[in-house]
Amino acid sequence: MTGEISAALLHLGHQALFGAVAAAGFGVLFNFGGRALLWCAAAGALALGVRTLGQESGNSLEAATFTAAAVTSCVAILVKRWLGVACHAVALAGCIPMVPGAFLAQALLGFFAVAAAAPGQPDATVVVALQAFIRVVTTLGAIGAGLAIPAYLLRSREF
Repeated sequence: MTGEISAALLHLGHQALFGAVAAAGFGVLFNFGGRALLWCAAAGALALGVRTLGQESGNSLEAATFTAAAVTSCVAILVKRWLGVACHAVALAGCIPMVPGAFLAQALLGFFAVAAAAPGQPDATVVVALQAFIRVVTTLGAIGAGLAIPAYLLRSREF
């Protein structure tokens, strides 16, 4: 039992660490300042940590992603006092590591395989590629909705 718990905590820590690194990297690409990069890293760790917990509790990728984006947005709004107007940008940078690049690559490779000169089993390949593409679209929608809903609902409140 303790081995399972320690493995789960190790997996959660791994996801949070690499979420922090990826979000800070995106903060660099977005030209954030040094202090804001730390907030981006914290937002990325929070987002991937919450998503990992959601998926481990049985939620789908899309549902866990929506929850993680909403939590990240809420926390960024709550710490607006220290972040200033950049709170929404920090929340966005924290959610970017949740973009499902593997599914997008699977979809594109499937579409390229169908476009080949002699595709093998084109019907099955198109179905698999479309399924992956739909997961990309719904996950991106979950990120957008998870970021936008708390920002809209909490916009009039001052913290």
